[in-house]
Amino acid sequence: MTETMQKFNSVLVANRGEIAVRIIRSAKAQGYRSIAVYSEADANALHVQLADEAVLIGDAPVKDSYLDMHKILNAALKTKAQAIHPGYGFLSENTDFARACEDLGIVFIGPSAEAIDLMGNKAAAKRRMLAANVPCIPGYEDEAQDNTTLIDAAHKIGMPVMVKAAAGGGGRGMRLVKDFENFLDALNSARSEAMNAFGSDELILEKAVMQPRHVEIQVFGDTHGNVIHLGERDCSVQRRHQKVIEESPCPVMTSELREAMGAAAVNAAQSINYVGAGTVEFLLDSKNNFYFLEMNTRLQVEHPVTEMVTGQDLVAMQFDVAQGKSLPLLQEDVHLFGHAIEARLYAEEPHNDFLPATGSANVWKIPTGDGIRVDHGMASGHEISPFYDPMLAKVIAWGEDREIARQRLVKALKNTTLFGVQNNRDFLLKVLEKKAFIQGQATTAFIAENFTTEALTISQASEDLHVLSAVLFYRESQYQHQSQSLAAPKGLFGWRSSQKIDSPYEIQHLEFEPKPMQLRELSSGQYEIRVAETLHTVKILEQIAESEIRFTHDGVQKTLQFNFSSKGEVHLQSGAQQATLKNHLFFTKGDSDSEGTGSVQAPMHGSLLSLSVSVGERVEEGQLLGVMEAMKMEHRLLAQVAGEVSVVYATVGEQVSAGSVILEIV
Repeated sequence: MTETMQKFNSVLVANRGEIAVRIIRSAKAQGYRSIAVYSEADANALHVQLADEAVLIGDAPVKDSYLDMHKILNAALKTKAQAIHPGYGFLSENTDFARACEDLGIVFIGPSAEAIDLMGNKAAAKRRMLAANVPCIPGYEDEAQDNTTLIDAAHKIGMPVMVKAAAGGGGRGMRLVKDFENFLDALNSARSEAMNAFGSDELILEKAVMQPRHVEIQVFGDTHGNVIHLGERDCSVQRRHQKVIEESPCPVMTSELREAMGAAAVNAAQSINYVGAGTVEFLLDSKNNFYFLEMNTRLQVEHPVTEMVTGQDLVAMQFDVAQGKSLPLLQEDVHLFGHAIEARLYAEEPHNDFLPATGSANVWKIPTGDGIRVDHGMASGHEISPFYDPMLAKVIAWGEDREIARQRLVKALKNTTLFGVQNNRDFLLKVLEKKAFIQGQATTAFIAENFTTEALTISQASEDLHVLSAVLFYRESQYQHQSQSLAAPKGLFGWRSSQKIDSPYEIQHLEFEPKPMQLRELSSGQYEIRVAETLHTVKILEQIAESEIRFTHDGVQKTLQFNFSSKGEVHLQSGAQQATLKNHLFFTKGDSDSEGTGSVQAPMHGSLLSLSVSVGERVEEGQLLGVMEAMKMEHRLLAQVAGEVSVVYATVGEQVSAGSVILEIV
């Protein structure tokens, strides 16, 4: 075969965060000039710092920046970028964007616009897969979208049924309906969310396969007609139909099943002349029957687990295929070595229905070790914006077998520190240590079956953490006192003092009862803390970093991460234990929030999509008042008390900040 002429030597990455960082690293490793784009909110982001060049493309909202293809194309022309990698999400599956790149002579690193168009609509994709004899779930995927037609189709399919947005993915516009009484509400809700997320309210219906596994096949095609698969990923652990844990290989996979699913995925890709990296997703039932779910015409978030078990750099392969090169390996050359598991670290509140969270990453420390990889786009001080997806990082572990990979991932998460924004680190640890997960039995019902509302409730921090926080508060107050009166050295531990007096503390975690204690400094760096009838001893051994110390507690040596976030409040983490504690004595009654006012507040920064009530209207407790959209998800605002709406402060379409009052009920 003759050598292919190189089509490009520069790549603009049309994405942000960990996605852009991942692609830029591979681009730089292969010698390409890398170009980043960024919004006002991302001016200091890691992907901007890593790129050779960067272009500001607009304000923070995605419609004004990362979803505005004209601004991105202008950035490519301005920097003379010869290729664009769309990453995953945003414009990665936008047919118009792929065509616009082609029209401008810019290489789009992905499949053809025709393939994106066909597979980007679940209804059209399913019709094509049926024609290609790929196993599909019984359902309705025709063009008629009126309620009567969909209700009739649901009766023919039978309950339970899954309502899905024909465009897009990520669990948005998806509803599981178990009885006909709730079917019409599910249609209306799914339509609304789909329109807001994807600009299309077209729906499909599918027979709900209860408690299946979500197993996807990584496919790759080149411009010479070669298509292969690189094994499977099990993505069954999900909340809100969004993946939380992914692994490769699938725990119940057999060589015969892999061959059959792989052949079906390759057949699906070949039927649309697919070029580049793609993923064919299937549902796998308990009898090893599998059904086509959808095809993602892009690289997937969870691609690192495939890279770790195959030894391939999928982004580098994307570059090569886009250059016109043949795939570097044949199907018989693909082998899976060991096991890899990925955990997605989200800014969210698992105890509050996994509501996305915003804030500042005051301290961000990633783990290291054998078989550990972390894909992220953060640094300490990074602001977690309400405008983008709440996924912050992916912690991945490889091992010679599944249990080694799992244990390495548990340890890695315990060594991951993120202070300043609510996150799901503790939840991920609980998932990995559940018996069903350890035994490889997790299905898509795993979280619902293993985590009740009570199980997700935050438990009171251990007495050990309470004691350590008192030591930190004491040392910080002593340092502040000395720094005001003397030229004290910088840092919490740059001074020496010894006062044999008792200092009282009342350490409180969230709304739990404060723990009264007495602290006495025995000698420099050594303390005695009495909690009720228990006496603890703590000795500071060394300061490892600005926010990390080595200490002994009751004779056991450990490491502690900490950060003073505000007056009288400290974040701290030791191993799996993490909490935010405050010195209750530091606060007055005026510092406490008022209770029971009937104020309906925005749970986070976002857009007010709708209001269902008006001034003077009587409402009941639990009644739907309105809907907000934040971080790509809809959030229902419910009345916490019964009464009359006295005033409405916000208007539909307005961006409201977290904690702002939307309306009052009296």
